[in-house]
Amino acid sequence: MKLFVTPIYRATLDTDPTELEAACLSIADDDEAGQRWCEEQGYPGYTSYASLSDLPWRFPVFEALKTGLDAHAQGFAKQLHFDLGEGRLELEDLWINILPEGGMHASHIHPLSVISGTTYVAMPEGTSALKLEDPRHAMMMASPPRRKDAPEELQPFVYVKPKVGEVLMWESWLRHEVPMNMSEDERISVSFNYKWVD
Repeated sequence: MKLFVTPIYRATLDTDPTELEAACLSIADDDEAGQRWCEEQGYPGYTSYASLSDLPWRFPVFEALKTGLDAHAQGFAKQLHFDLGEGRLELEDLWINILPEGGMHASHIHPLSVISGTTYVAMPEGTSALKLEDPRHAMMMASPPRRKDAPEELQPFVYVKPKVGEVLMWESWLRHEVPMNMSEDERISVSFNYKWVD
């Protein structure tokens, strides 16, 4: 018997990753407010998180991406057996991440959201996987460490290496991070949050 599982949703999107990559790079070049925010915050590379909140309205490729993500979010909600009542899941944030060599994104969660995730646009050889943390860590005060050959579902951290064109989704309370990009090329992804709207 296994209790209190932590599902991770993984699927392939229909969106053309080449077109999405070109759009991400073009936006990063033009987004002076986003570049300024990254510099002020010491963020390596570029993110549109604090500067552009309307990507699906601005660019058809992001509108198509939103349509695909909406369908996958509904499918994941069914797998999670969410009772949404008369409400629905709604995309509230969608942002670009470009991490150069040496760039990383520290461990974090997405408070006030229900489902979070990322779709992968450029994953050069040697770039970092997504690192997911066992949410029970805070309660394991006196536990011995797990053996290295323990099954994946019992490991304290799991690394998921996505492919270009894939989307990963998880419940927003799951702590995750992007370890340092060891590739000389940029790691490009588009992340998102869904909220529950009554």
